Amino acid sequence: MTSPFNSPLETGIRALAILTAVFPQSLDLQYLVFFDYLTVHSGDVEGPESLHAPLPLRSGELTVRRKLIERGLFLMISRGLIQHLSTSNGFQYTVTDNAGAFLSMLSSRYISKLKERAEWVAENYGESTSEELKAVEQRFFQEWSTQFQPFERAGGRRT
Repeated sequence: MTSPFNSPLETGIRALAILTAVFPQSLDLQYLVFFDYLTVHSGDVEGPESLHAPLPLRSGELTVRRKLIERGLFLMISRGLIQHLSTSNGFQYTVTDNAGAFLSMLSSRYISKLKERAEWVAENYGESTSEELKAVEQRFFQEWSTQFQPFERAGGRRT
């Protein structure tokens, strides 16, 4: 059996919720990857309670999330819910006219929380420049890298 977690369907629906929240703005893949992380782990940036459990090393998810999001985007594109745009700024993604109706048909508690978190991300980070987002991202990587540092023992010795 295939796990529903981080499947193309789950990541595609998250991307759809994020793109709906930022509409009419379109996002490139890098913004989507970062906004997906913020949507799932909003508690890491003083937002609402995170959608997913605060697992150790979760900041490392940013390094593997890109392929997962791409697969979800392709699924949503194939279903006519997201469109891929070629712009002067590179490739961007936006929702189609069908996206809102599709999302409104989904009514689980998780989907409701997902939509709320996506709206929160759009309100708090939707107008952020790439430099501002990189500063937030650097904080995650800094926290992540310290999780691999040896612990200090009593007396100042490293293990």
